[in-house]
Amino acid sequence: MAEEEYGSFVDWNQMGDLAKSSGPTKVDCKDLKEFKQMARQGYWAKNHKLRAQVYQQLIKAIPCRTVTPDAEVYRDIMGNAATKKPSSHIPLPEFVDGSPVPRYCLKAEGVASAHQIINCLAGQFPDISHCPALPAVTSLLLHFSIDEAQCFEHVSRILACNEPGKRLLDQTFLAYESSCMTFGDLANKYCPAAHKLIVATAQDVLEVYSDWQRWVLGDLPFSHMVRVLDVYLVEGYKILYRVAIALLKFYRKHEAASQGGQGSPQQQDSSKVKADIQAFVKGIASTVAPDKLLEKAFSLRLFSRKEITLLQLTNEKSLQQKGITVKQKRRNVQLALNPDTFSSEIVSAKEMRDIWSWIPERFALCQPQLLFTTSNHGCSLNRFYQHCEGYEPTLLLIRTTDGDVCGAFLSTDWEERKRGGNKLSFFGTGECFVFRLKPEMERYEWVVIRHPELASSIKTQVQEDTASSEGQNEDSNSLPQPEKPAGDLSPFLSARHFNLNSKNTSMFMAGNFDSIIVGGGDGNALYIDAELNHGRTGRCTTFDNPPLCAETFQVSLLEVWGFQDAMAS
Repeated sequence: MAEEEYGSFVDWNQMGDLAKSSGPTKVDCKDLKEFKQMARQGYWAKNHKLRAQVYQQLIKAIPCRTVTPDAEVYRDIMGNAATKKPSSHIPLPEFVDGSPVPRYCLKAEGVASAHQIINCLAGQFPDISHCPALPAVTSLLLHFSIDEAQCFEHVSRILACNEPGKRLLDQTFLAYESSCMTFGDLANKYCPAAHKLIVATAQDVLEVYSDWQRWVLGDLPFSHMVRVLDVYLVEGYKILYRVAIALLKFYRKHEAASQGGQGSPQQQDSSKVKADIQAFVKGIASTVAPDKLLEKAFSLRLFSRKEITLLQLTNEKSLQQKGITVKQKRRNVQLALNPDTFSSEIVSAKEMRDIWSWIPERFALCQPQLLFTTSNHGCSLNRFYQHCEGYEPTLLLIRTTDGDVCGAFLSTDWEERKRGGNKLSFFGTGECFVFRLKPEMERYEWVVIRHPELASSIKTQVQEDTASSEGQNEDSNSLPQPEKPAGDLSPFLSARHFNLNSKNTSMFMAGNFDSIIVGGGDGNALYIDAELNHGRTGRCTTFDNPPLCAETFQVSLLEVWGFQDAMAS
């Protein structure tokens, strides 16, 4: 019986259908790809004992540090204490940040055992400073362990994983906080409707997203979480992002149904939105089956693990530069956009806040800083460059004489244009996007984000880019894309990290003495002349956007905003 070998901590009366073992009783597989497929399909999901054996096999295969505490270490440390009845009144270490041990159908003694194991882990891993997911992972693995010592060993191996590029659990506040920023970036890109709902309802979007891991590791019912664990032990950290984004999508659908089309949602305290999401996730079993949740999670066409790791590192670097390496009170994003001090002749504070919700999370602690405006600095491209060089990223806002408002988020310093010499050269990264605010609000991101299949073939040489230029009609110039010096930290979504099968899908921004261009390939999303007076807009391959306003327009006002560190003294 599974109960005898791997279920001594389980309250089988709470397990429902999971208490009935059926299906295969053996897994003859050593190939990782085959394991991945079996995990996703739930091959061992109906047999508790088989699941425990598979987990043991997977965890044993995790590459670990040379000295990793095992079951014998636990027995030596605990000594006679292992024979005594553990107590759930033992306080958990501070690094779990108040996260309780989820019950997950464990007996009361099982929860107490989890407390004991976690405290022993704290002594063996003194470098852990922030790990709110540890109680959930310990509670889950206790389900599938013969005794406390085996559970201790399994969790130790997950904590001690040293496989290059593989991430299993965040163990510092810096890693955890950057993961929250990364989740915000992914939510912004892969579930824009849900992200828009959070922006509309929560006063502090970042505060809501700071709970993303707890939705998965803590709030999900056991029946759903154990299916996630099946895949997590095979595929790693990325599955947590997938499931959390799927949960956000289902939450938006749930909210839309409950609103019944009754106008726009009202903004409320962030803690209320967090509580609403938590309640939805805890009760998800009534509307979404475990396999349906995973199906939604795997239907997402996320960035590769390499790109997500790069984004995470970029966010970590941003936090380090701001001095945020230990837990502290988060600065509310609204404070960076104080309506009493923010002043633009093109957009209102509310419109700027909407734009702010689109930008990468690592700039959310920054406040807008006006760098250039034609009303003060005149209509001169030379002065435009003088005021904008040295700032990265920047936000370009344009109001036309017809009253339309459009613009672009530009990831790279305009000084980069000089790398191409006198030639008009494209530069920038896939974090660039274009948008329009009036007559209606819409954002257009890099086409590769929406269509990853465009990055499927091997790039064999530096691609030549082309851009339309004033007076050239349909003709185009050859625009070599300047290379960054070897050794520079590669920016997230740099085109060279992708195998692009079209030379026109990575033409982000360009400029010379007579024009600035945003977006290229079969047209330009924005073209502005040297007098910053006349412009054109059309569909371009890079952003796959429609014209952002009238195809030829006259500029009434142009502003460029930088991002000032709101935490700087």
